[in-house]
Amino acid sequence: MPKIALLQMTSGIDPEANGAAIEAAAKRAVGEGAKILFTPEMSILLDRDRKRAGSWIERDGWREATRKLADCAAEHRIDIALGSMPVRAESGAWANRSMYFSGGGESQELPVAYDKIHMFDVQLANGETWRESSAYEAGRQVVTVEGTPLGRLGLTICYDLRFPGLFDQLGRRHCDVIAIPAAFTVPTGAAHWHVLLRARAIEASAFVVAAAQVGMHEDGRETYGHSLVVDPWGEVLLDLGGEEPGLGFCEIDLARIEEVRAQLPSLANRREIPK
Repeated sequence: MPKIALLQMTSGIDPEANGAAIEAAAKRAVGEGAKILFTPEMSILLDRDRKRAGSWIERDGWREATRKLADCAAEHRIDIALGSMPVRAESGAWANRSMYFSGGGESQELPVAYDKIHMFDVQLANGETWRESSAYEAGRQVVTVEGTPLGRLGLTICYDLRFPGLFDQLGRRHCDVIAIPAAFTVPTGAAHWHVLLRARAIEASAFVVAAAQVGMHEDGRETYGHSLVVDPWGEVLLDLGGEEPGLGFCEIDLARIEEVRAQLPSLANRREIPK
């Protein structure tokens, strides 16, 4: 059974420090026999100060971070599923982009990339207000990664979790595993994180791997943590808790996927709903 590593982070406003934390985790993960390292949303830079973050994005700091991650994966021979980082998209707008780096021994100039489709535009009862769409352009493509140590991997990011249409498409593509990296707020995480992740795993008859941000961050926000691995039956296999950053490990029994799909063939039974 392939082993994976989940890095729960308290990312800050220094991309170099965040990148160093990911590289240290990759080295440790290899030593523990992990084949893939999963990191949270905005692993490289978590900064609500748009001007400060923008200076890094616009001077192409994200390109250098991408190169370093590719080199790290190649050097240590471990795949890295980067939850996301802010980038300047081909259109010139900013995007919240997830990237998958193969650890096959050669640095990838162009990793598989997914841009977050659903923008986090909310106003919570505790006074928190977020308008992701004021800075970031929504993605338009459903993305899967073929031939990973876990089979077909579907890519999503955080707020995507609440939109079943995206997961319906990933289910139709028969993903074996779906990555849901996140920086969930504390109130929404406490109310919805576990139940939504378990539901998505059950609906897709697939494993869900959700590396998360945790704790108080330099930019003033607080995140929920509880990085999870959920199996296709909805059973939680790993929960890193909501207190502090850390590195967790989980073995993935890929035979469990077909076992569940044979018992409950919901993917095969799916019907088009009349409009």
